[in-house]
Amino acid sequence: MKKATQIAIFSCAVLLVGAVAVAKSVPYWFAPLMDNPPQVDITDPELIAKGQYYARVADCVACHTAPGGKAFAGGLGMQTPLGAIYSTNITPDPETGIGNYSYADFERAVRRGIRPDNVALYPAMPFVSYMIAKDDEIEAMYAYFMSAVLPVKQDNQVATIPWPANMRWPLAWWQLIFAQPREFEENPSLTAQQNHGAYLVEGLAHCGACHTPRGIGFQEKSLSNNDSEQFLAGSVLEGWYAKSLRNEGVGLAIWSEEELVEFLRTGRTHHTAAFGSMSEVVEKSTQYFTDTDLHAIASYLMSLPPRKGYAANWQPTEDTTTAKLRSGNITEPGEIIYVQECAACHRMDGKGAPRVFPALAGNSIVFAEDPSSLIQVTMAGGKMADTKHDMMAFTMPGFYHLSNQDLADVLNFIRNGWGNHGSEISTRDIARMRRVVDHAPTHYVPHENVNVPQFSSIVGGASHE
Repeated sequence: MKKATQIAIFSCAVLLVGAVAVAKSVPYWFAPLMDNPPQVDITDPELIAKGQYYARVADCVACHTAPGGKAFAGGLGMQTPLGAIYSTNITPDPETGIGNYSYADFERAVRRGIRPDNVALYPAMPFVSYMIAKDDEIEAMYAYFMSAVLPVKQDNQVATIPWPANMRWPLAWWQLIFAQPREFEENPSLTAQQNHGAYLVEGLAHCGACHTPRGIGFQEKSLSNNDSEQFLAGSVLEGWYAKSLRNEGVGLAIWSEEELVEFLRTGRTHHTAAFGSMSEVVEKSTQYFTDTDLHAIASYLMSLPPRKGYAANWQPTEDTTTAKLRSGNITEPGEIIYVQECAACHRMDGKGAPRVFPALAGNSIVFAEDPSSLIQVTMAGGKMADTKHDMMAFTMPGFYHLSNQDLADVLNFIRNGWGNHGSEISTRDIARMRRVVDHAPTHYVPHENVNVPQFSSIVGGASHE
């Protein structure tokens, strides 16, 4: 028995050493540097301007900028099941950023998720989406980052993931399994406009990074609608539920194409508003999209069929809530809390005020199959996107101070009021979200890097956010 145990331990050790050795070699043969990289003119104003736009589409600034910090200097904390990771400095600082990256280094990191030192990036970086970006887009982004982004000397913050989970070599195996090279494939059943929208959604805009369910390896279960109907079917990240973007009852079936364009441009419609991470996406990224790109994305998303077993349409039940509240016969705990805390903004009829206070009646976030976002925005509050198209960026206060029971009562009232109908929220659901809010990562912003200009003036008309 002792000898058998020794053999088993020795065999495991040999397998582990072999696994590490293979993983260390993966970047060299699985994602090698380009053989003949192009000579990118990083001083070309037209190329820089294009790169700025593509960087907007890719939403680089939102992830690589901590609240209150310098643009692209990193430090944004992102919570994972194992601990917090922090976005890195991608300014052209030669010591702490990417100032020493050649174009081949840049292309390899963006498309294949490998650093110049041959270490794999965490899959929080959506390189599996960026992989399908066109060469001219990557080249333009390189010119922009090297010439129009202000260099910032700011060290990268170390992740809080504990050992041994923080070891990087297993990420190479992750890439072998989940990040195989691919190209965009047009769907012959779609229009040219819809295929362009699909290219943006699957690629630089990387909508699936938030809206596609993740598997056991934290991989997106599908990278395109050609692969699976799980694509853009909704997912929870950091306690926010990124809703289904498919044309189904709990997704976009109650939206029109024009409403979707307006939402991506301004962060709101007359009926609803972006919140949480989506508010940042609109503020930092989609408000700058061209009309052509916005309409292409909307047209493509509206073409996605519902998943099997999901209703193609959503219909409200009869609204008995408005009359009950206006009658003054308010007896149930959820009703009482709503009148005390919510009705001043969202009104007795649950319709709010167009473009100011989002409606609750018929709002798909309210009756979404997963109520995580509804719970978190109620508990922690949220701010509307502040865009050049609509300057009314109101902030919803948080109601963290309410008890778990009170929050469950009022949210169940809202979730099933004014014709809405959704599953019940329990006090256990509230307690789980309270832990998420309590353990939100602290962003890393050195004192000397607070409240400073975020963009250089090399590109005419560049935004100074």
